[in-house]
Amino acid sequence: MSLFVFGSGNELPDLSLRSLLLAAAAAVCFVLYHWFTGVAYREGDLSMTYPLAQTAMLYVPIWGVLFLGESITLPGVVGILLIIAGAYCIQLRQISASELLRPFTQLRNSSVQAALLAGFIYSIGAIIDKTGVDQYSAYHFTYILVFFMLSFMSINLLRPNYRGRIMEEWRQNRTLILWSGPVMLASFLSFRFGLQLSPVSYAVPVRQVSLLIGVLIGLLFLGEPFGRIRLLSSGLILLGVVFVWHG
Repeated sequence: MSLFVFGSGNELPDLSLRSLLLAAAAAVCFVLYHWFTGVAYREGDLSMTYPLAQTAMLYVPIWGVLFLGESITLPGVVGILLIIAGAYCIQLRQISASELLRPFTQLRNSSVQAALLAGFIYSIGAIIDKTGVDQYSAYHFTYILVFFMLSFMSINLLRPNYRGRIMEEWRQNRTLILWSGPVMLASFLSFRFGLQLSPVSYAVPVRQVSLLIGVLIGLLFLGEPFGRIRLLSSGLILLGVVFVWHG
């Protein structure tokens, strides 16, 4: 991004203090989201923590209506609820009342608390993000946002217990890192261009179509079993996207 922004002679548009602070605040939220999600996944059962980490979709439409003046149609509401249901169920081990409620029966568990906090923080970051791209170029706002995320993550990695881990990770997974960088950048940019074109209440839930693609990649390239739960969850997400599209 730096090569493109500065190497091509495209300077950053005039940056207001408000846009700078919005990018910094959103970066704090997304860094904390990744940190709390990591804690939840490391310490807890994925089938219990993953659905709870997706609870941002519950908050974002509420924040969008309350703080951004967005309106949601009835098909849009149905679509959002279907996507939430699909994202919640996709990692469950079976469809039953006890399994559906299991994550909420473990609220004293530190991994569950971390997952819930991750979802809540992400929802705040998404609203700040939407405000930022509405006031500034989506590409350049993403550039500033990523710069702040890199800075905050680097400060965290300066802690003594992380010493030597960066180079070790590079030695072990160099190829994956080099491929993942452009892919993650494309994800960041496409999402923020989407934020400029649609209400955040729709954009954040629709982003969960990545779960459907992940299931297909697992099935077609990694030899993972599809399973009835994944099939049902993927169908709910796809149906929800269709409703949002018509909403």
